[in-house]
Amino acid sequence: MSRGFVVKGKDTAVFLQDKLSEMGLTPKEYNEFIVYWLPKMQDNPYNLITFQGKSYTNSAKLKVDPKPDSVLRVFMAYKKLNKPVEIEKPDIKEFHRRGFTVVEWGGREVK
Repeated sequence: MSRGFVVKGKDTAVFLQDKLSEMGLTPKEYNEFIVYWLPKMQDNPYNLITFQGKSYTNSAKLKVDPKPDSVLRVFMAYKKLNKPVEIEKPDIKEFHRRGFTVVEWGGREVK
């Protein structure tokens, strides 16, 4: 969790909608994500939020048959904070769907 975002608990819904949209999730997909995760995060003073790219996909292999034309895997790790910290912000890569697309999203609280 060396790069990420520090977000006030009360601002988490707007943050997630913005970032997940940037990452390529559709409104239906990011709304489902937010409905699941927001109740766990919104009452925290702050959340340190990271999106685990290759560190996640390299350790959690995915096999789909038939092979998809494009794959979007979003895995969020977050940690409750009582006060903000300074952290380097990551670049968010834009995702383009083409053909048969597989979308996976998930997350985990880091204690």
